[in-house]
Amino acid sequence: MASGARPLAAVAVLFTAAQLVLVVPGSGLGWDEAVYASQVSPYVPAAFFSAPRARGVTLLAAPAAVLTEDPLGLRVWFALLSGLALFVSFRVWRAVLPAAVVATAAALFAGLWVTVLYGPQVMPNLWVAFGAVAAVGFFLRPAVPASYAGLAAAMAFVALMRPSDAFWLSLPLAAAALAFRTPGRLVPLAAGAVLGAAPWVVEAYLRYGGLAGRLRRAGEIQGGLGGRFAFGAQLRALGGRTLCRPCDVPLSWDRAVTSLWWFLVPVAVAAGLVLARRHRRPLVLATAAAAFLAVPYLLLIGYAAPRFLLPAYALLALPAAQALVHAVRAWRGPALVALAVALTAHTAVQYAVLVSAADRHRAVRVAFARTAAELYRRGVRPPCTVSGHEAVRVAYALRCSSRQVGGHDASIGARELQALTCRRPVVFLTPGTTPPPAFARAWRPHALPPLPGTPALRAYLPPACGPQPQGQGQGHG
Repeated sequence: MASGARPLAAVAVLFTAAQLVLVVPGSGLGWDEAVYASQVSPYVPAAFFSAPRARGVTLLAAPAAVLTEDPLGLRVWFALLSGLALFVSFRVWRAVLPAAVVATAAALFAGLWVTVLYGPQVMPNLWVAFGAVAAVGFFLRPAVPASYAGLAAAMAFVALMRPSDAFWLSLPLAAAALAFRTPGRLVPLAAGAVLGAAPWVVEAYLRYGGLAGRLRRAGEIQGGLGGRFAFGAQLRALGGRTLCRPCDVPLSWDRAVTSLWWFLVPVAVAAGLVLARRHRRPLVLATAAAAFLAVPYLLLIGYAAPRFLLPAYALLALPAAQALVHAVRAWRGPALVALAVALTAHTAVQYAVLVSAADRHRAVRVAFARTAAELYRRGVRPPCTVSGHEAVRVAYALRCSSRQVGGHDASIGARELQALTCRRPVVFLTPGTTPPPAFARAWRPHALPPLPGTPALRAYLPPACGPQPQGQGQGHG
């Protein structure tokens, strides 16, 4: 390995180790992860796959999901894979920026709690970040066939993960191709994006009657797009909330501490752009790409999840690293000590938030394991079907199918679910004291162990197979 690559490799190794030590042990799959993993697992029936989702991350999960039904196997696989992806994606920039800047950028990005938390998860956003870093890096490299091939592959990878993110990323790159008078880069840029988005588009015509139908349905599921500012929601989510919807968390001093770095990022980026005399154009493009990737998550939706901004953080780490490297080389005495203290405090805050978030994940896994064990004791065993509140995660834990009779994931009618009770165990779940839909009101209620931060679930099990009430109520999907 070239000496210039060793610091970056060290960062990747530490990033992987942090995941394996702090996040992987004892963590189970989240709701979205269960949906993605079930698509390729031979052990669990596939959950409903809604319009906004793309199947790229399921392909990444397939090797581990096929070999083991234990979520731990998926976690370890993704931790190792994300460490390698961090190295490969930032390594592309070694032909554009000095080795110290590239390694520092990777360290800044890998040091965020949200990056470490999502490294071992079956979620697409971090992979979009890696693909975006590689795509912009290949775009900036000399115009040779290898760079064009890399750009096409990186754009295809981003589009395979999230076609909408590939669209936003392509806008500043296309504009730069014209501004830099290198229109030849438009061909691999467009070809990669089209190739990666092709499966999503084909599925749109097969399931939604066309691309417009899928986009419309995706917008409905996301609560509509346009003119909804999420800056405040993202700010509140930095305290460790993985989803802020609705984001009614009050701001407090503790949350202000966890979000202070967010206000320093623009300062560091601006300083990096000013100080980067020889490398200003690459860093300006990285900043522009980050801004475009952040647009839908800051300006078009009314809720927040820290993972949404991972691609923007990854690209902004490059100009911020330029500023940091310059400061380390130029500052002396108290100024350098103050910088070291600030970076140490930032790392400590990120570590504290990460540990808290990982502990919550473990608590949720334990709670869902207890819920699944209780339902199994009451006869809900494969092949079986779970419907209602938190059906996806409970079904994954039980190795059952999940089917909803209402909501965005409606995949079965009330009468069909009733008829299913004659062929397999079926359970309907409600939160707290929420009553079941009309068709399940004659079913037997059973209290289940409480879940962290949410009302305890109540399970409704049907009576012995026979004539069933014919109510047409809707489920809670």
